[in-house]
Amino acid sequence: MDDLTGFQRDLLYVISDADQPSGQDIKDEIESYYSSEINHGRLYPNLDTLVNKEHVEKGELDRRTNYYAITEKGDQTLEERREWESQYVNLG
Repeated sequence: MDDLTGFQRDLLYVISDADQPSGQDIKDEIESYYSSEINHGRLYPNLDTLVNKEHVEKGELDRRTNYYAITEKGDQTLEERREWESQYVNLG
């Protein structure tokens, strides 16, 4: 598994649950979870890291708006994380 920060993993979870969310959609959702404002200087470099590590693909919705979509590698990373967590967390 790639060395991702907790924030980057949280971004992956948000993206995996949405259908090609924009950066603003992701920002709104992650701010709701963290109960605080996430500035662009934190959000977009972390999204770019996920794109560069091939966990997320980035495309254009229009000339001003990009979308993000989880890749197979991103799905695999989340699945590996869930398997690792299940060793330590009893959900039943």
